[in-house]
Amino acid sequence: MAEKKPTKEAPVKAKKKVQEKVAVETKPQVSETDLRVPSRLGIYFKNEITVKLKEKFNYTSVMQVPKLDKIVINMGVGEAVSDPKIMEEAVKTMETITGQKSIVRKAKKAISNFKLREGMSIGVKTTLRRERMYEFLDRFVNVALPRVRDFRGISDKSFDGRGNYTLGIKEQIIFPEINVDKVVKILGMDITFVTTAKTDNEAYELLMAFGLPFRKKEIR
Repeated sequence: MAEKKPTKEAPVKAKKKVQEKVAVETKPQVSETDLRVPSRLGIYFKNEITVKLKEKFNYTSVMQVPKLDKIVINMGVGEAVSDPKIMEEAVKTMETITGQKSIVRKAKKAISNFKLREGMSIGVKTTLRRERMYEFLDRFVNVALPRVRDFRGISDKSFDGRGNYTLGIKEQIIFPEINVDKVVKILGMDITFVTTAKTDNEAYELLMAFGLPFRKKEIR
């Protein structure tokens, strides 16, 4: 009786299983944001804020309830004209705070008095939407703002008449993600909350419902 030749199938299958196991174990972890997992504020808006605003303004449909469309963060870095390292610091700071890639803004025209030439880098901008937007807002309201020195609430005078609100921040170090010991330059920024509200009063109620600590309870 002829001897059976050892089959290579079993070792091949075993090797394949080992490779699959290693691939699973070494697979990079995916964040909740990347998986589009609803954020805490996103769920709160859908379940709580929409109901509250619908009743307050007597909307006939949930679709009429104003929403937070995006958060735009701008950082002007005029000093980068004479010191490019400041721009590098601004980009790094912006990306650390927002968790996404930022856009470097260029000068649209030359201004000789400021030694500014067309095309020179003068600022950094980031636009946050959906879950990243809610995640940033959550950190901003509950962690960053309380770290502002002598904080007494934010002004309600910075609405633009179209339902959008802009807030100025003097120091990036209020964000806990920033290591103060490694800060080269104190940088300020403007944070604009863009909403779908038709009036400033509706936008005010929306942002206040999200937790923005306005000094006054209503717009006069």
